[in-house]
Amino acid sequence: MAEETKNTAAEAPATTAEVAVVSDVPEAEKPEAATTTVCKESTPEPEVPEKSAAVEQVSESLKPTGEGEEKIEESASFKEETNVVGELPDPQKKALDELKVIVQEALNKHEFTVLPPPPPPAKEEDKPVLDDKEKEKEKEIEKESKPEEKCEVAPEAAAEEPAKPESEVPPPSDECKSSTPAPEPSETETNVEKVIEKVDEDGAKTVEAIEETIVAVSAPPAPPTEDPATSPPGETTPATAAEEEKATPPPPAPEEVSIWGIPLLADERSDVILLKFLRARDFKVKEAFAMLKSVVCWRKEFGIEGLLEEELGVGEDQEKVVYMHGFDKEGHPVCYNAYGEFQNKELYDNTFGDEEKRTKFLRWRIQFLEKSIRNLDFSPDGICTFVQVNDFKNFPGLFKRELRQATNQAFQILQDNYPEFAAKQVMINVPWWYLAFYKMISPFFTQRTKSKFVFAGPSKSAETLFKYIAPEQVPVQYGGLSREGEQEFTTADPAIEEIIKPTSKHTIEFPISETCQKVWEVRVVGWEVCYGAEFVPSAEDGYTVIIQKSRKIGPSDEPVICNSFKIGEPGKVVLTFDNQTSKKKKLLYRSKIKPSDLA
Repeated sequence: MAEETKNTAAEAPATTAEVAVVSDVPEAEKPEAATTTVCKESTPEPEVPEKSAAVEQVSESLKPTGEGEEKIEESASFKEETNVVGELPDPQKKALDELKVIVQEALNKHEFTVLPPPPPPAKEEDKPVLDDKEKEKEKEIEKESKPEEKCEVAPEAAAEEPAKPESEVPPPSDECKSSTPAPEPSETETNVEKVIEKVDEDGAKTVEAIEETIVAVSAPPAPPTEDPATSPPGETTPATAAEEEKATPPPPAPEEVSIWGIPLLADERSDVILLKFLRARDFKVKEAFAMLKSVVCWRKEFGIEGLLEEELGVGEDQEKVVYMHGFDKEGHPVCYNAYGEFQNKELYDNTFGDEEKRTKFLRWRIQFLEKSIRNLDFSPDGICTFVQVNDFKNFPGLFKRELRQATNQAFQILQDNYPEFAAKQVMINVPWWYLAFYKMISPFFTQRTKSKFVFAGPSKSAETLFKYIAPEQVPVQYGGLSREGEQEFTTADPAIEEIIKPTSKHTIEFPISETCQKVWEVRVVGWEVCYGAEFVPSAEDGYTVIIQKSRKIGPSDEPVICNSFKIGEPGKVVLTFDNQTSKKKKLLYRSKIKPSDLA
Protein backbone atom coordinates (compact mmCIF):
# COMPACT_ATOMS: atom_id res chain seq x y z
CA MET A 1 0.00 0.00 0.00
CA ALA A 2 2.94 2.28 0.60
CA GLU A 3 3.86 1.85 -3.03
CA GLU A 4 0.41 3.03 -4.08
CA THR A 5 0.73 6.25 -2.14
CA LYS A 6 4.09 6.90 -3.73
CA ASN A 7 2.64 6.33 -7.19
CA THR A 8 -0.29 8.65 -6.65
CA ALA A 9 2.02 11.35 -5.34
CA ALA A 10 4.19 10.97 -8.41
CA GLU A 11 1.18 11.40 -10.70
CA ALA A 12 0.81 15.10 -9.89
CA PRO A 13 3.85 16.33 -11.84
CA ALA A 14 3.01 13.84 -14.57
CA THR A 15 -0.35 15.52 -15.17
CA THR A 16 1.25 18.92 -15.52
CA ALA A 17 3.68 17.44 -17.98
CA GLU A 18 0.73 16.04 -19.92
CA VAL A 19 -0.80 19.51 -20.09
CA ALA A 20 2.44 20.85 -21.50
CA VAL A 21 2.51 18.04 -24.03
CA VAL A 22 -1.02 18.77 -25.15
CA SER A 23 -0.27 22.47 -25.42
CA ASP A 24 2.72 21.73 -27.62
CA VAL A 25 0.72 19.69 -30.12
CA PRO A 26 -1.15 22.45 -32.03
CA GLU A 27 1.60 25.10 -31.96
CA ALA A 28 2.73 24.20 -35.47
CA GLU A 29 -0.74 24.83 -36.85
CA LYS A 30 -2.18 27.62 -34.72
CA PRO A 31 -0.93 30.85 -33.14
CA GLU A 32 -0.44 31.30 -29.38
CA ALA A 33 -3.99 32.42 -28.69
CA ALA A 34 -5.38 29.23 -30.18
CA THR A 35 -3.06 27.04 -28.17
CA THR A 36 -4.14 28.54 -24.86
CA THR A 37 -7.75 27.59 -25.58
CA VAL A 38 -6.74 24.00 -26.30
CA CYS A 39 -4.96 23.75 -22.93
CA LYS A 40 -8.02 24.92 -21.07
CA GLU A 41 -10.20 22.38 -22.83
CA SER A 42 -7.88 19.40 -22.31
CA THR A 43 -7.10 19.74 -18.62
CA PRO A 44 -10.29 19.82 -16.57
CA GLU A 45 -12.46 16.74 -17.16
CA PRO A 46 -10.50 13.63 -18.18
CA GLU A 47 -7.51 13.84 -15.79
CA VAL A 48 -8.66 15.40 -12.54
CA PRO A 49 -11.41 12.83 -11.74
CA GLU A 50 -9.05 9.88 -12.31
CA LYS A 51 -6.46 11.37 -10.03
CA SER A 52 -8.92 12.10 -7.24
CA ALA A 53 -10.45 8.61 -7.49
CA ALA A 54 -7.06 6.97 -7.07
CA VAL A 55 -6.27 9.11 -4.03
CA GLU A 56 -9.64 8.28 -2.46
CA GLN A 57 -9.18 4.53 -3.00
CA VAL A 58 -5.73 4.53 -1.42
CA SER A 59 -6.88 6.59 1.53
CA GLU A 60 -9.89 4.34 2.10
CA SER A 61 -7.70 1.23 2.05
CA LEU A 62 -5.24 2.76 4.50
CA LYS A 63 -7.76 4.05 7.03
CA PRO A 64 -9.20 0.77 8.35
CA THR A 65 -5.90 -1.05 8.60
CA GLY A 66 -4.41 1.36 11.09
CA GLU A 67 -7.24 0.72 13.55
CA GLY A 68 -6.81 -3.07 13.54
CA GLU A 69 -3.05 -3.02 13.98
CA GLU A 70 -3.14 -1.32 17.37
CA LYS A 71 -5.52 -3.84 18.92
CA ILE A 72 -3.81 -7.12 17.89
CA GLU A 73 -1.15 -8.25 20.33
CA GLU A 74 1.63 -10.72 19.59
CA SER A 75 0.91 -14.25 20.74
CA ALA A 76 2.62 -15.00 24.02
CA SER A 77 2.57 -18.78 23.52
CA PHE A 78 1.55 -20.89 20.57
CA LYS A 79 -1.76 -22.65 20.48
CA GLU A 80 -3.37 -23.58 17.20
CA GLU A 81 -6.22 -21.12 16.82
CA THR A 82 -9.65 -21.70 15.36
CA ASN A 83 -10.41 -20.96 11.72
CA VAL A 84 -14.15 -20.53 12.30
CA VAL A 85 -14.83 -16.85 11.70
CA GLY A 86 -17.62 -16.70 14.27
CA GLU A 87 -15.24 -17.90 17.00
CA LEU A 88 -12.51 -15.35 16.29
CA PRO A 89 -11.93 -12.43 18.69
CA ASP A 90 -13.44 -9.18 17.46
CA PRO A 91 -10.10 -7.52 16.53
CA GLN A 92 -9.08 -10.54 14.45
CA LYS A 93 -12.49 -10.69 12.82
CA LYS A 94 -12.25 -7.01 11.96
CA ALA A 95 -8.78 -7.47 10.49
CA LEU A 96 -10.07 -10.33 8.33
CA ASP A 97 -12.95 -8.21 7.03
CA GLU A 98 -10.55 -5.37 6.19
CA LEU A 99 -8.22 -7.72 4.34
CA LYS A 100 -11.12 -9.16 2.34
CA VAL A 101 -12.13 -5.65 1.25
CA ILE A 102 -8.59 -4.86 0.13
CA VAL A 103 -8.28 -8.18 -1.71
CA GLN A 104 -11.59 -7.55 -3.50
CA GLU A 105 -10.38 -4.11 -4.62
CA ALA A 106 -7.14 -5.67 -5.84
CA LEU A 107 -9.04 -8.30 -7.80
CA ASN A 108 -11.22 -5.61 -9.39
CA LYS A 109 -8.11 -3.65 -10.44
CA HIS A 110 -6.20 -6.78 -11.55
CA GLU A 111 -3.37 -5.95 -9.14
CA PHE A 112 -2.41 -9.62 -8.77
CA THR A 113 -1.58 -9.89 -12.48
CA VAL A 114 2.13 -9.50 -13.19
CA LEU A 115 2.22 -6.84 -15.89
CA PRO A 116 4.49 -3.90 -16.83
CA PRO A 117 3.54 -0.39 -15.63
CA PRO A 118 0.35 1.11 -17.14
CA PRO A 119 1.03 2.23 -20.75
CA PRO A 120 -0.97 5.54 -21.01
CA PRO A 121 1.58 7.79 -19.22
CA ALA A 122 4.44 6.31 -21.26
CA LYS A 123 2.59 6.95 -24.54
CA GLU A 124 1.83 10.53 -23.60
CA GLU A 125 5.43 11.11 -22.62
CA ASP A 126 6.50 9.82 -26.01
CA LYS A 127 4.32 12.35 -27.79
CA PRO A 128 6.60 15.45 -27.44
CA VAL A 129 9.40 13.76 -29.37
CA LEU A 130 7.12 13.00 -32.31
CA ASP A 131 5.37 16.35 -32.08
CA ASP A 132 8.65 18.28 -32.29
CA LYS A 133 9.50 16.47 -35.50
CA GLU A 134 6.02 17.10 -36.85
CA LYS A 135 6.29 20.75 -35.86
CA GLU A 136 9.45 21.17 -37.88
CA LYS A 137 7.89 19.45 -40.88
CA GLU A 138 4.69 21.50 -40.62
CA LYS A 139 6.67 24.74 -40.29
CA GLU A 140 8.56 23.86 -43.47
CA ILE A 141 5.28 23.04 -45.24
CA GLU A 142 3.78 26.36 -44.10
CA LYS A 143 6.78 28.31 -45.34
CA GLU A 144 6.50 26.57 -48.71
CA SER A 145 2.72 26.93 -48.91
CA LYS A 146 2.52 30.64 -47.99
CA PRO A 147 4.39 31.97 -51.03
CA GLU A 148 2.33 29.65 -53.23
CA GLU A 149 -0.82 31.26 -51.84
CA LYS A 150 0.47 34.71 -52.72
CA CYS A 151 1.32 33.80 -56.27
CA GLU A 152 -1.81 31.69 -56.87
CA VAL A 153 -4.59 33.81 -55.36
CA ALA A 154 -3.61 37.14 -56.91
CA PRO A 155 -3.37 35.96 -60.54
CA GLU A 156 -6.59 33.98 -60.33
CA ALA A 157 -8.45 36.94 -58.90
CA ALA A 158 -7.00 39.24 -61.53
CA ALA A 159 -7.68 36.91 -64.42
CA GLU A 160 -11.15 35.80 -63.43
CA GLU A 161 -12.45 39.21 -62.26
CA PRO A 162 -11.14 41.82 -64.69
CA ALA A 163 -14.19 44.11 -64.20
CA LYS A 164 -13.60 44.71 -60.48
CA PRO A 165 -12.45 48.19 -59.44
CA GLU A 166 -9.07 48.81 -57.88
CA SER A 167 -10.65 49.38 -54.46
CA GLU A 168 -11.49 45.67 -54.20
CA VAL A 169 -7.97 44.47 -55.02
CA PRO A 170 -6.11 45.44 -51.75
CA PRO A 171 -7.90 42.94 -49.39
CA PRO A 172 -6.10 39.85 -50.73
CA SER A 173 -2.74 41.59 -50.37
CA ASP A 174 -3.68 42.60 -46.82
CA GLU A 175 -4.48 38.96 -45.98
CA CYS A 176 -1.07 37.82 -47.15
CA LYS A 177 0.54 40.53 -45.00
CA SER A 178 -1.71 39.58 -42.03
CA SER A 179 -2.31 43.27 -41.15
CA THR A 180 -6.14 43.46 -41.34
CA PRO A 181 -8.23 45.42 -38.81
CA ALA A 182 -10.90 43.77 -36.61
CA PRO A 183 -13.96 43.96 -38.95
CA GLU A 184 -12.10 42.79 -42.08
CA PRO A 185 -11.72 39.01 -41.36
CA SER A 186 -15.43 38.47 -42.10
CA GLU A 187 -14.96 40.16 -45.52
CA THR A 188 -12.06 37.86 -46.30
CA GLU A 189 -14.23 34.87 -45.52
CA THR A 190 -16.74 35.88 -48.17
CA ASN A 191 -14.04 36.58 -50.72
CA VAL A 192 -12.37 33.25 -50.13
CA GLU A 193 -15.67 31.40 -50.41
CA LYS A 194 -16.02 32.82 -53.88
CA VAL A 195 -12.53 31.76 -54.71
CA ILE A 196 -13.28 28.19 -53.53
CA GLU A 197 -16.28 28.01 -55.83
CA LYS A 198 -14.19 29.10 -58.80
CA VAL A 199 -11.10 27.02 -58.08
CA ASP A 200 -12.81 23.60 -57.98
CA GLU A 201 -11.08 22.56 -61.17
CA ASP A 202 -7.55 23.37 -59.97
CA GLY A 203 -7.42 20.75 -57.19
CA ALA A 204 -7.75 20.40 -53.41
CA LYS A 205 -4.26 21.58 -52.43
CA THR A 206 -4.96 25.32 -52.87
CA VAL A 207 -8.31 24.97 -51.15
CA GLU A 208 -6.72 23.30 -48.08
CA ALA A 209 -3.97 25.92 -47.89
CA ILE A 210 -6.52 28.75 -48.07
CA GLU A 211 -8.64 27.11 -45.34
CA GLU A 212 -5.62 26.84 -43.04
CA THR A 213 -4.86 30.55 -43.34
CA ILE A 214 -8.50 31.36 -42.68
CA VAL A 215 -8.56 29.29 -39.48
CA ALA A 216 -5.41 30.96 -38.26
CA VAL A 217 -6.82 34.45 -38.89
CA SER A 218 -10.35 33.83 -37.66
CA ALA A 219 -9.38 31.95 -34.46
CA PRO A 220 -8.56 34.92 -32.16
CA PRO A 221 -12.00 36.63 -32.13
CA ALA A 222 -14.14 33.51 -31.52
CA PRO A 223 -14.01 29.80 -32.31
CA PRO A 224 -16.05 28.70 -35.31
CA THR A 225 -19.46 27.35 -34.39
CA GLU A 226 -19.15 24.53 -36.93
CA ASP A 227 -16.27 22.83 -34.98
CA PRO A 228 -17.68 20.87 -31.97
CA ALA A 229 -14.21 20.24 -30.56
CA THR A 230 -13.74 23.98 -29.81
CA SER A 231 -16.99 24.33 -27.83
CA PRO A 232 -16.73 25.68 -24.25
CA PRO A 233 -15.73 23.16 -21.60
CA GLY A 234 -19.02 23.31 -19.78
CA GLU A 235 -21.13 22.46 -22.83
CA THR A 236 -21.41 18.98 -24.31
CA THR A 237 -23.08 18.02 -27.55
CA PRO A 238 -24.69 14.65 -28.29
CA ALA A 239 -21.86 13.84 -30.71
CA THR A 240 -19.11 14.45 -28.13
CA ALA A 241 -21.04 12.52 -25.47
CA ALA A 242 -21.36 9.52 -27.78
CA GLU A 243 -17.64 9.72 -28.60
CA GLU A 244 -16.74 9.79 -24.90
CA GLU A 245 -18.88 6.72 -24.24
CA LYS A 246 -17.14 4.85 -27.05
CA ALA A 247 -13.70 6.05 -25.92
CA THR A 248 -14.14 4.81 -22.31
CA PRO A 249 -14.15 0.98 -22.36
CA PRO A 250 -16.31 -0.89 -19.84
CA PRO A 251 -14.51 -1.89 -16.61
CA PRO A 252 -12.91 -5.35 -16.85
CA ALA A 253 -14.35 -8.21 -14.84
CA PRO A 254 -12.53 -8.99 -11.55
CA GLU A 255 -9.65 -11.38 -12.09
CA GLU A 256 -9.77 -14.87 -10.62
CA VAL A 257 -6.80 -15.81 -8.44
CA SER A 258 -6.39 -19.23 -6.82
CA ILE A 259 -3.77 -20.24 -4.31
CA TRP A 260 -3.22 -23.88 -3.28
CA GLY A 261 -6.29 -24.74 -5.34
CA ILE A 262 -8.55 -22.34 -3.39
CA PRO A 263 -10.05 -19.34 -5.31
CA LEU A 264 -9.67 -16.13 -3.33
CA LEU A 265 -12.93 -14.83 -1.84
CA ALA A 266 -14.89 -17.67 -3.46
CA ASP A 267 -16.08 -19.39 -0.27
CA GLU A 268 -15.26 -19.88 3.41
CA ARG A 269 -12.08 -21.80 2.56
CA SER A 270 -10.64 -18.50 1.34
CA ASP A 271 -11.04 -17.11 4.88
CA VAL A 272 -8.78 -19.90 6.15
CA ILE A 273 -6.15 -18.92 3.57
CA LEU A 274 -6.35 -15.23 4.49
CA LEU A 275 -6.08 -16.04 8.19
CA LYS A 276 -2.76 -17.76 7.51
CA PHE A 277 -1.34 -14.55 6.07
CA LEU A 278 -2.79 -12.45 8.89
CA ARG A 279 -1.30 -14.71 11.55
CA ALA A 280 2.06 -14.73 9.79
CA ARG A 281 2.07 -10.92 10.09
CA ASP A 282 0.50 -10.62 13.56
CA PHE A 283 -2.78 -9.44 12.02
CA LYS A 284 -1.22 -6.36 10.43
CA VAL A 285 -3.50 -6.02 7.45
CA LYS A 286 -1.20 -4.05 5.15
CA GLU A 287 1.70 -6.41 5.71
CA ALA A 288 -0.51 -9.47 5.26
CA PHE A 289 -1.84 -8.12 1.95
CA ALA A 290 1.68 -7.32 0.74
CA MET A 291 2.74 -10.88 1.59
CA LEU A 292 -0.28 -12.31 -0.24
CA LYS A 293 0.55 -10.34 -3.40
CA SER A 294 4.17 -11.42 -3.18
CA VAL A 295 3.19 -15.10 -2.84
CA VAL A 296 0.82 -14.94 -5.83
CA CYS A 297 3.51 -13.31 -7.98
CA TRP A 298 6.14 -15.84 -6.87
CA ARG A 299 3.85 -18.77 -7.69
CA LYS A 300 3.35 -17.43 -11.22
CA GLU A 301 7.06 -16.82 -11.73
CA PHE A 302 8.03 -20.24 -10.32
CA GLY A 303 5.35 -21.95 -12.43
CA ILE A 304 3.67 -23.85 -9.61
CA GLU A 305 0.70 -25.07 -11.64
CA GLY A 306 2.95 -26.55 -14.30
CA LEU A 307 5.29 -27.96 -11.65
CA LEU A 308 2.49 -30.11 -10.24
CA GLU A 309 2.29 -32.04 -13.52
CA GLU A 310 6.05 -32.18 -14.12
CA GLU A 311 7.92 -35.48 -14.00
CA LEU A 312 11.18 -34.76 -12.20
CA GLY A 313 12.43 -38.32 -12.03
CA VAL A 314 13.72 -38.26 -8.45
CA GLY A 315 15.11 -41.59 -7.25
CA GLU A 316 13.84 -43.73 -4.39
CA ASP A 317 16.81 -42.81 -2.21
CA GLN A 318 15.88 -39.13 -2.37
CA GLU A 319 12.29 -39.95 -1.51
CA LYS A 320 13.59 -41.41 1.77
CA VAL A 321 14.84 -37.97 2.75
CA VAL A 322 11.38 -36.32 2.81
CA TYR A 323 8.16 -38.29 3.13
CA MET A 324 4.69 -38.23 4.70
CA HIS A 325 3.79 -40.91 7.22
CA GLY A 326 0.74 -41.10 9.47
CA PHE A 327 -1.00 -38.48 11.60
CA ASP A 328 -0.51 -36.99 15.01
CA LYS A 329 -3.00 -37.33 17.88
CA GLU A 330 -4.94 -34.28 16.65
CA GLY A 331 -5.17 -35.45 13.05
CA HIS A 332 -2.35 -33.41 11.48
CA PRO A 333 -0.42 -35.15 8.68
CA VAL A 334 3.18 -35.79 9.73
CA CYS A 335 6.09 -35.00 7.42
CA TYR A 336 9.50 -36.57 8.19
CA ASN A 337 12.80 -35.00 7.10
CA ALA A 338 15.64 -37.49 7.48
CA TYR A 339 18.78 -35.44 6.82
CA GLY A 340 21.02 -38.34 7.86
CA GLU A 341 20.35 -40.03 4.52
CA PHE A 342 22.79 -37.58 2.96
CA GLN A 343 25.62 -39.43 4.68
CA ASN A 344 25.45 -41.64 1.60
CA LYS A 345 28.08 -40.06 -0.67
CA GLU A 346 26.42 -41.29 -3.86
CA LEU A 347 23.08 -39.83 -2.82
CA TYR A 348 24.75 -36.58 -1.79
CA ASP A 349 26.49 -36.21 -5.15
CA ASN A 350 23.33 -37.09 -7.08
CA THR A 351 21.41 -34.43 -5.17
CA PHE A 352 23.89 -31.57 -4.71
CA GLY A 353 26.66 -32.37 -7.21
CA ASP A 354 26.04 -29.30 -9.38
CA GLU A 355 23.67 -26.38 -9.76
CA GLU A 356 21.32 -28.28 -12.06
CA LYS A 357 20.96 -31.16 -9.57
CA ARG A 358 20.38 -28.78 -6.66
CA THR A 359 17.71 -26.91 -8.64
CA LYS A 360 16.03 -30.18 -9.57
CA PHE A 361 15.93 -31.34 -5.95
CA LEU A 362 14.56 -27.97 -4.82
CA ARG A 363 11.81 -28.12 -7.44
CA TRP A 364 10.96 -31.65 -6.34
CA ARG A 365 10.81 -30.50 -2.71
CA ILE A 366 8.39 -27.70 -3.62
CA GLN A 367 6.35 -30.08 -5.78
CA PHE A 368 6.14 -32.54 -2.88
CA LEU A 369 4.94 -29.80 -0.54
CA GLU A 370 2.37 -28.50 -3.02
CA LYS A 371 0.89 -31.95 -3.55
CA SER A 372 0.75 -32.49 0.21
CA ILE A 373 -1.03 -29.16 0.71
CA ARG A 374 -3.66 -30.13 -1.87
CA ASN A 375 -4.59 -33.04 0.41
CA LEU A 376 -5.32 -30.74 3.36
CA ASP A 377 -8.82 -29.71 4.39
CA PHE A 378 -9.23 -25.92 4.20
CA SER A 379 -12.75 -25.87 5.57
CA PRO A 380 -13.04 -23.87 8.82
CA ASP A 381 -13.25 -27.05 10.92
CA GLY A 382 -10.66 -28.94 8.86
CA ILE A 383 -6.97 -29.69 9.36
CA CYS A 384 -4.80 -27.40 7.23
CA THR A 385 -1.36 -27.69 8.88
CA PHE A 386 1.41 -30.28 9.21
CA VAL A 387 3.59 -31.61 11.99
CA GLN A 388 7.20 -31.52 10.84
CA VAL A 389 9.63 -34.08 12.29
CA ASN A 390 13.27 -33.24 11.58
CA ASP A 391 15.73 -36.07 12.22
CA PHE A 392 19.34 -34.95 12.80
CA LYS A 393 20.78 -38.43 13.21
CA ASN A 394 23.96 -38.73 11.12
CA PHE A 395 23.36 -35.22 9.83
CA PRO A 396 26.41 -34.19 7.75
CA GLY A 397 26.40 -30.82 9.45
CA LEU A 398 26.70 -27.26 8.25
CA PHE A 399 30.21 -27.83 6.90
CA LYS A 400 28.87 -29.26 3.63
CA ARG A 401 28.70 -26.13 1.49
CA GLU A 402 26.29 -27.49 -1.13
CA LEU A 403 23.91 -28.84 1.50
CA ARG A 404 24.04 -25.59 3.43
CA GLN A 405 23.24 -23.52 0.32
CA ALA A 406 20.34 -25.76 -0.69
CA THR A 407 18.98 -25.80 2.86
CA ASN A 408 19.10 -22.01 3.16
CA GLN A 409 17.43 -21.55 -0.22
CA ALA A 410 14.65 -23.99 0.60
CA PHE A 411 14.15 -22.46 4.04
CA GLN A 412 13.82 -18.97 2.56
CA ILE A 413 11.25 -20.11 -0.01
CA LEU A 414 9.18 -21.94 2.59
CA GLN A 415 9.32 -19.04 5.02
CA ASP A 416 8.29 -16.42 2.45
CA ASN A 417 5.65 -18.33 0.51
CA TYR A 418 4.09 -20.95 2.81
CA PRO A 419 2.85 -19.16 5.94
CA GLU A 420 1.45 -20.98 8.95
CA PHE A 421 1.59 -24.52 7.59
CA ALA A 422 3.54 -25.95 10.55
CA ALA A 423 1.52 -26.85 13.63
CA LYS A 424 4.64 -28.17 15.36
CA GLN A 425 8.35 -28.52 14.55
CA VAL A 426 9.77 -31.55 16.38
CA MET A 427 13.58 -31.88 16.26
CA ILE A 428 14.85 -35.35 17.23
CA ASN A 429 18.32 -36.81 17.61
CA VAL A 430 19.56 -33.26 17.98
CA PRO A 431 23.36 -32.93 18.45
CA TRP A 432 24.78 -30.56 21.02
CA TRP A 433 26.20 -28.16 18.45
CA TYR A 434 22.76 -27.59 16.93
CA LEU A 435 21.35 -26.56 20.31
CA ALA A 436 24.20 -24.06 20.65
CA PHE A 437 23.47 -22.79 17.15
CA TYR A 438 19.76 -22.43 17.92
CA LYS A 439 20.50 -20.40 21.05
CA MET A 440 22.37 -17.90 18.91
CA ILE A 441 19.62 -17.47 16.31
CA SER A 442 16.57 -17.78 18.58
CA PRO A 443 16.48 -14.05 19.50
CA PHE A 444 15.60 -13.34 15.86
CA PHE A 445 12.47 -15.52 16.03
CA THR A 446 9.08 -14.35 17.22
CA GLN A 447 7.54 -15.90 20.30
CA ARG A 448 4.94 -17.54 18.09
CA THR A 449 7.63 -19.24 16.02
CA LYS A 450 9.73 -20.32 18.99
CA SER A 451 6.74 -21.86 20.72
CA LYS A 452 6.38 -24.36 17.85
CA PHE A 453 9.87 -25.84 18.28
CA VAL A 454 10.47 -29.01 20.32
CA PHE A 455 14.01 -30.42 20.77
CA ALA A 456 14.96 -33.92 21.85
CA GLY A 457 18.32 -35.66 22.09
CA PRO A 458 18.93 -39.26 20.93
CA SER A 459 17.80 -40.84 24.23
CA LYS A 460 14.54 -38.86 24.38
CA SER A 461 13.50 -38.84 20.72
CA ALA A 462 10.95 -41.69 20.81
CA GLU A 463 9.46 -40.52 24.09
CA THR A 464 9.10 -37.00 22.68
CA LEU A 465 7.41 -38.24 19.50
CA PHE A 466 4.92 -40.28 21.53
CA LYS A 467 3.75 -37.06 23.22
CA TYR A 468 2.38 -35.84 19.91
CA ILE A 469 2.04 -38.97 17.76
CA ALA A 470 0.52 -42.31 18.78
CA PRO A 471 3.05 -45.21 18.72
CA GLU A 472 1.08 -47.09 16.05
CA GLN A 473 1.53 -44.04 13.77
CA VAL A 474 5.27 -43.62 14.38
CA PRO A 475 7.64 -45.36 11.92
CA VAL A 476 9.51 -48.29 13.37
CA GLN A 477 12.89 -46.59 12.88
CA TYR A 478 11.82 -43.88 15.33
CA GLY A 479 10.63 -46.26 18.05
CA GLY A 480 7.07 -46.83 16.85
CA LEU A 481 5.13 -49.83 15.55
CA SER A 482 4.29 -48.65 12.02
CA ARG A 483 6.14 -50.49 9.27
CA GLU A 484 5.71 -51.20 5.58
CA GLY A 485 4.18 -54.31 4.09
CA GLU A 486 1.27 -56.47 5.19
CA GLN A 487 1.15 -56.87 8.93
CA GLU A 488 -1.20 -58.40 11.47
CA PHE A 489 -1.83 -54.91 12.86
CA THR A 490 -2.46 -51.61 11.18
CA THR A 491 -2.49 -48.00 12.32
CA ALA A 492 -6.15 -48.47 13.15
CA ASP A 493 -5.19 -50.87 15.99
CA PRO A 494 -4.21 -48.74 19.01
CA ALA A 495 -1.15 -49.60 21.08
CA ILE A 496 -0.81 -49.46 24.86
CA GLU A 497 2.15 -47.72 26.51
CA GLU A 498 3.65 -48.81 29.82
CA ILE A 499 6.86 -48.11 31.73
CA ILE A 500 9.27 -50.85 32.84
CA LYS A 501 11.05 -49.71 35.97
CA PRO A 502 14.83 -50.15 36.32
CA THR A 503 16.10 -53.49 37.63
CA SER A 504 12.64 -55.04 37.76
CA LYS A 505 10.36 -57.55 36.05
CA HIS A 506 7.18 -56.48 34.30
CA THR A 507 4.35 -58.80 33.22
CA ILE A 508 1.35 -58.43 30.92
CA GLU A 509 -1.60 -60.88 30.97
CA PHE A 510 -4.21 -61.58 28.28
CA PRO A 511 -7.16 -63.53 29.75
CA ILE A 512 -8.70 -66.11 27.38
CA SER A 513 -12.17 -67.60 27.95
CA GLU A 514 -12.93 -69.25 24.60
CA THR A 515 -11.33 -71.18 21.83
CA CYS A 516 -9.49 -68.75 19.64
CA GLN A 517 -6.19 -67.62 18.27
CA LYS A 518 -4.46 -64.86 20.21
CA VAL A 519 -2.17 -62.51 18.29
CA TRP A 520 0.03 -59.82 19.86
CA GLU A 521 3.06 -57.69 19.10
CA VAL A 522 5.39 -55.99 21.55
CA ARG A 523 8.26 -53.56 21.53
CA VAL A 524 10.52 -52.07 24.16
CA VAL A 525 12.18 -48.88 22.98
CA GLY A 526 15.92 -49.49 23.03
CA TRP A 527 15.30 -53.06 24.31
CA GLU A 528 18.29 -54.41 26.37
CA VAL A 529 15.53 -56.36 28.08
CA CYS A 530 14.79 -60.10 28.43
CA TYR A 531 11.46 -61.11 26.91
CA GLY A 532 9.44 -64.35 27.24
CA ALA A 533 5.82 -65.54 26.70
CA GLU A 534 3.78 -68.51 28.03
CA PHE A 535 0.21 -69.78 28.28
CA VAL A 536 -1.12 -70.66 31.73
CA PRO A 537 -4.41 -72.68 31.69
CA SER A 538 -7.12 -71.95 34.22
CA ALA A 539 -7.45 -75.61 35.21
CA GLU A 540 -5.34 -76.63 38.22
CA ASP A 541 -4.16 -79.77 36.54
CA GLY A 542 -3.27 -77.99 33.31
CA TYR A 543 0.24 -77.58 32.01
CA THR A 544 1.95 -74.27 31.26
CA VAL A 545 2.99 -73.92 27.64
CA ILE A 546 6.14 -71.98 26.72
CA ILE A 547 5.33 -69.80 23.73
CA GLN A 548 8.52 -67.72 23.63
CA LYS A 549 11.57 -68.76 25.61
CA SER A 550 12.96 -65.86 27.58
CA ARG A 551 15.89 -64.22 25.84
CA LYS A 552 17.61 -60.87 25.84
CA ILE A 553 16.67 -58.54 22.99
CA GLY A 554 19.36 -56.06 21.93
CA PRO A 555 18.94 -52.72 20.17
CA SER A 556 20.10 -54.19 16.85
CA ASP A 557 17.69 -57.12 17.00
CA GLU A 558 14.22 -57.19 15.53
CA PRO A 559 12.53 -54.02 16.83
CA VAL A 560 8.97 -55.42 16.91
CA ILE A 561 8.16 -59.00 17.95
CA CYS A 562 4.88 -60.50 16.81
CA ASN A 563 3.56 -63.80 18.27
CA SER A 564 0.36 -65.87 18.03
CA PHE A 565 -0.99 -68.88 19.91
CA LYS A 566 -3.99 -71.13 19.33
CA ILE A 567 -5.91 -71.69 22.54
CA GLY A 568 -8.33 -74.57 23.13
CA GLU A 569 -9.14 -74.03 26.81
CA PRO A 570 -9.64 -71.12 29.18
CA GLY A 571 -6.51 -69.57 30.57
CA LYS A 572 -4.22 -66.60 30.04
CA VAL A 573 -1.19 -65.55 28.01
CA VAL A 574 1.56 -64.07 30.17
CA LEU A 575 4.32 -61.83 28.73
CA THR A 576 7.38 -61.26 30.93
CA PHE A 577 9.90 -58.41 30.58
CA ASP A 578 13.02 -58.40 32.73
CA ASN A 579 14.82 -55.05 32.80
CA GLN A 580 18.22 -55.40 34.44
CA THR A 581 19.44 -51.94 33.44
CA SER A 582 19.41 -48.84 35.60
CA LYS A 583 17.13 -46.99 33.18
CA LYS A 584 13.40 -47.15 32.80
CA LYS A 585 12.09 -48.49 29.51
CA LYS A 586 9.09 -47.65 27.34
CA LEU A 587 6.96 -50.73 26.55
CA LEU A 588 4.51 -50.81 23.61
CA TYR A 589 2.09 -53.65 22.93
CA ARG A 590 -1.26 -54.47 21.34
CA SER A 591 -3.25 -57.65 20.82
CA LYS A 592 -6.38 -59.07 19.20
CA ILE A 593 -8.31 -62.33 18.98
CA LYS A 594 -8.88 -64.17 15.73
CA PRO A 595 -11.58 -66.86 15.56
CA SER A 596 -10.13 -70.39 15.39
CA ASP A 597 -11.72 -73.76 14.49
CA LEU A 598 -9.81 -76.43 16.43
CA ALA A 599 -12.20 -79.24 15.68
